[in-house]
Amino acid sequence: MAVAGLSAASGRRPLLVAVPTRLEAETLSADLAAFLGRSEVEELPAWETLPFERVSPSVETMGRRCRVLHRMADPASSPAVVVVSARALAQFVDPAAATAPVTVRLRDVGDQFELVQRLSEFGYRREHQVEHRGEMAVRGSIVDVFGSTAAAPVRIDFWGDDVDRITEFSVGDQRSVASLAQVEVYPARELRPDAAMRRRAASLVASQPWGREQWDRLADGGLFEGMESWWPWLVEGLAVVPDLVGDDGAVALVEPRRLGDRADEILAEEEDLAAGLAKTWGTDAAGMPRLHGGFEDLLGGVTAPVWMLPTAPDSPGTQVLTASGWDRTHGGIEPLAARLGDLAADGYDVMLGAPHSTADRLSALLADHGARVESLDANLDRGAVLGDIKLALLSETDVTGRRRTHRPPRARSRDQRRFLADLAPGAFVVHQHHGVARFEGMVRRAIGGHEREYLLLAYRGGDRLYVPSDQIDSIRHYTGGEAPTLSRMGGSDWSATKSRVRRAVAEVAQELVVLYQKRMTTAGRAFGPDTPWQRELEDSFEYSETRDQLQAIGDVKTDMERSVPMDRLIVGDVGFGKTEIAVRAAFKAVQDSYQVAVLVPTTLLAQQHTQTFLHRCAPFGVRVETLSRFLTPPQAREVLRGLTAGEVDVVVGTHRMLSADVNFKRLGLLVIDEEQRFGVRHKEAIKSMRADVDVLTLTATPVPRTLEMSLTGIRDMSLLDTPPADRQPILTYVGEHADRPVAEAIRRELLREGQIFYVHNRVADIEHAAERVRSLVPEARVAVAHGQMDEGTLERVVLDFADYRYDVLVCTTIIESGIDMPTVNTLVVD
Repeated sequence: MAVAGLSAASGRRPLLVAVPTRLEAETLSADLAAFLGRSEVEELPAWETLPFERVSPSVETMGRRCRVLHRMADPASSPAVVVVSARALAQFVDPAAATAPVTVRLRDVGDQFELVQRLSEFGYRREHQVEHRGEMAVRGSIVDVFGSTAAAPVRIDFWGDDVDRITEFSVGDQRSVASLAQVEVYPARELRPDAAMRRRAASLVASQPWGREQWDRLADGGLFEGMESWWPWLVEGLAVVPDLVGDDGAVALVEPRRLGDRADEILAEEEDLAAGLAKTWGTDAAGMPRLHGGFEDLLGGVTAPVWMLPTAPDSPGTQVLTASGWDRTHGGIEPLAARLGDLAADGYDVMLGAPHSTADRLSALLADHGARVESLDANLDRGAVLGDIKLALLSETDVTGRRRTHRPPRARSRDQRRFLADLAPGAFVVHQHHGVARFEGMVRRAIGGHEREYLLLAYRGGDRLYVPSDQIDSIRHYTGGEAPTLSRMGGSDWSATKSRVRRAVAEVAQELVVLYQKRMTTAGRAFGPDTPWQRELEDSFEYSETRDQLQAIGDVKTDMERSVPMDRLIVGDVGFGKTEIAVRAAFKAVQDSYQVAVLVPTTLLAQQHTQTFLHRCAPFGVRVETLSRFLTPPQAREVLRGLTAGEVDVVVGTHRMLSADVNFKRLGLLVIDEEQRFGVRHKEAIKSMRADVDVLTLTATPVPRTLEMSLTGIRDMSLLDTPPADRQPILTYVGEHADRPVAEAIRRELLREGQIFYVHNRVADIEHAAERVRSLVPEARVAVAHGQMDEGTLERVVLDFADYRYDVLVCTTIIESGIDMPTVNTLVVD
């Protein structure tokens, strides 16, 4: 609000606003766009690579930077506000990068060869078929190009020297989907070797021989991965972003102390990297040019006004605008509506900022409870109460609590060394013939004149068993969640246990046969056709559905409208849209006045799904609750009462939902997520409660029993194998273990304020691996998680990691759990 008001009141363009972190820059630019308009706000991103790292920034990042720099330099297209993070503020820029885009208009007279030549100069790679940003293809009179800032590639069709047709086309099938009147294509690279730069590179061959290979390639005008690492050596007249703000603009520094601290950290990190590389290259670190400037030097060339916006007054004369945030209101919509009513009675203007359709529904919902608000078509990150100007601004998050955003059985023959590496003294194991034991370690004993290596197992009563290492296949890891009771050697308890298990398996199999027979012969409930609200919910989905998603949604609805109970399996990779299918199915059930149960294996997943269902369904008056062991007894009793009374429409829960005290008034749909994490009895317990309940199962890795039932027709299956639009390709690097690339990968992710999974699949020395990570990257916050931790501790560590209290999670393959962690973009496998 303050920044938007400052921009409007000052009339200066552009207003360069600097904030400490990238996340803050993204949030601020999105909120400002709601007030000023999307075209009036730009965010200048920083490179997501380490200084001197031989990896190029993404094409999209470089294209966005070229676009913003061009708009800042062009008074006719200058935005009202440009938002930058501390890293983008400190990074040197080449004023020559502010290049006007290539503009092609329908019916223009132009030369196809000149267009292709210009795109090549902009850094576009010529390919047989265009699939990614920064690529072009030429086929006869047609030029395909995927612009660095474009959402989709375009096809330019020439008829002689005339531009006859311009269309967008789909990457998947290469078919045109929409006609365009014109297209603007920004450069795909900031560093583009022109004649002067090539001469400079050639001169460096003699003066800087340690980089001869790179200088030669650049002198030849080549484009290659990581060429931007040599930027400071090749470009003269580098500037910082504030230097590009003209006399008609202004600079605003938000939280200047934090900005300075962050800029100092960036510069110190670059100094460390320069010192290490100088030692490797045999040169002097002091003579190496830098990619970033110090904070005290950033404003030296600025002629425009500079304003400081601290969050706390730094002098007695500082003007202060008081503001308070919204505390999350518990107990439903009524307390929030009551508070809004009090504010309105006190003379406040109350406004709700959310996307148009959502804002209308939330406004209507609040009006039903006596609170009248004005709607603002703006997807705000959070609201505030501004007492000085009597304004209460409310976001969707403040109403719904939703933040704005989204192993197979082990084979019998195993690698002995890997199994031993996974074993740590004190771990519980199961011997095929003697039962549960505690592994004490490896020992060597001489028997009959021959020395052999044995696994020492401890049993109840002090008994010990020495298992020869060549008989390791008789031992399995204990995979239960809690510490087990040790078996007694020589007794009958282990045999009795195995007999009980065999009987239980047979009983479960018989129960399953009866259950599925009953389900197929029972007349279930047939849900009605889609309501207008169903269509509104689906229209409010912020992404484009894939073909597979639409097909699966149609199949689920068809199943639900049949009288035979649905039992459908949805199989798809993480991020392919399984949860959205469940949301739409749940909403369809609620529209027919039925309740929905969503069963998940962990508390973390329960919280994430609760937030998703709240975000999607709460604006339509759907009551969503969670049920897990993290609730206090009074909270749990209130949820249980609401389920029994039919007041709770959707409940998301862990195994707690399978307890005997959980009773639904009218259960119509059961959704099971990550079904491979549950035991058969867990899943069938709730099904048995209602033989006519519809069941929707979501998984990325179906267990063999479930897959077989689907393939044989007992259960229906939908497969999601089409990735969502704009899904970025995964970059994979394979090499010998070395500290430097590991440290670089972690630091690169920290630069863009992301998180890292460091997979070390040996519990015995996982703490040593964590210590190694801490020593390599001391600034990183490191946590450890593995399957031999007790469930409560493990869950707390993962929750803290999801809440961004750690940067690196050193873990085993337990991360294969379907948890949505959008800030984790780097995976290091040790």
